[in-house]
Amino acid sequence: MHLTFVFPCLNEEGTLATCIHAVKQSLEPAAQRGELIYEIVVADNGSTDRSREIALLAGARVVPVSERGYGAALRGGIEAALGSYVMFADADSTYLYEDALALYQKSIKADADMGIASRMTGKIERGAMPPLHRYLGTPVLTTLINILFKGRLSDCNSGFRCIRKSAYDQWGIRSNGMEFASELLIKALKHRAKTVEIKSGLRPGPEGRVAHLRTWRDGMRHLLFILSERPRLFEVAGLALVLICTTLQFASLVVGPTNIKGLNIFDLHTKGLMLLGGLTGMQAYLFACVLFLKERDKPLPITRRSIEIDEANLFFLLAGLCLVQAMLVGAVIANWALHNFANLDLAQVLFPIIHFLTLPGMLAVGLLALHVLKKSD
Repeated sequence: MHLTFVFPCLNEEGTLATCIHAVKQSLEPAAQRGELIYEIVVADNGSTDRSREIALLAGARVVPVSERGYGAALRGGIEAALGSYVMFADADSTYLYEDALALYQKSIKADADMGIASRMTGKIERGAMPPLHRYLGTPVLTTLINILFKGRLSDCNSGFRCIRKSAYDQWGIRSNGMEFASELLIKALKHRAKTVEIKSGLRPGPEGRVAHLRTWRDGMRHLLFILSERPRLFEVAGLALVLICTTLQFASLVVGPTNIKGLNIFDLHTKGLMLLGGLTGMQAYLFACVLFLKERDKPLPITRRSIEIDEANLFFLLAGLCLVQAMLVGAVIANWALHNFANLDLAQVLFPIIHFLTLPGMLAVGLLALHVLKKSD
């Protein structure tokens, strides 16, 4: 078997037969010439309409997939595929299924691990794609993937692709939802898989059909997955922000409010902003630490030592920080009492001290959460 075409399906009785017929029309000429042996698989994700019956009548093989989700259906269909290449597209009649043979031939000719039918370089008919997806969502996510993973893609969200099954089996795809599309691209790029594109397009779906895609929910899933595959970005950026803000905070404590050519620096506003920047940097760094628990990329030595910190050392770090913070609160209250509980003027000193205590405290609590996560695996 040269090629398996997979349709993920959840209640697609209105369009499924049309899609299967369109794929057959594209592939059948090559099959009749003896150049291609193919099959069509419908990965049914629990349809309650006539989708299964229609698929069988149209000559497709039905593969039931109990785990719900777009990605789960595709993974089930791909795993059941007999072809050395697997092509897939949505069963909503929006893709240009007549491009199936061209996509397969381009993939074979280039000896590619993945071929993509790009909607963005082809013709997108009026009403086929919401402006938010066409001019913001897809271009932004595609650019992000290209920058972070050194890709040369034009359409990261195309659901019309052709993959070499032996390569797919090595990528370890796990997503069950719409982020499957991003994971497939990112894992392919990280494995340095060869990827090609053809110009295709998109048509409007049938009137009245409710799309499975949820713009903001699924867009956020794509974004989170993309970012989660690059923990080093958050690690380096977070550490840099913490270092810069803490250095400036220390300078503000030592130097005090300073006027340089009419510019007032190192006053309360500077200290407040440095505290905010330091907290933001620490949050980014802790996010990277969490990602490194599952990601195969190696963290920096300081991060590795933080993640692997001994429980006893972590206990003494937390206990010491709690003690110092309690002493600080006691000192402020005592100073307040000495001034007969009148107004205090300690902000210039308190801002830096709070900075130096809060950041290690946030790190310690974050590392405590990491240890809980590791123990629960």
